Amino acid sequence: MTIANLENPDLTLDEVMKTWPQTVGVFLHHKMLCVGCLVNPFHTIADACAEYDLDEESFRVELRAAINVAD
Repeated sequence: MTIANLENPDLTLDEVMKTWPQTVGVFLHHKMLCVGCLVNPFHTIADACAEYDLDEESFRVELRAAINVAD
């Protein structure tokens, strides 16, 4: 079994939310429809940020913060 790495550019949104459920709030805060979307098993963080015109690095900082608060 491999451990998910948030920095992996191929990590899908589905894997992000399953591995770190506390990140769902970050997606909802940005009014992203990724939560429950049928495409999230195929999209990456970069894909979602491009789709929603978000700065990817800033978004990753928010995801890391959500993960660290829960740990």
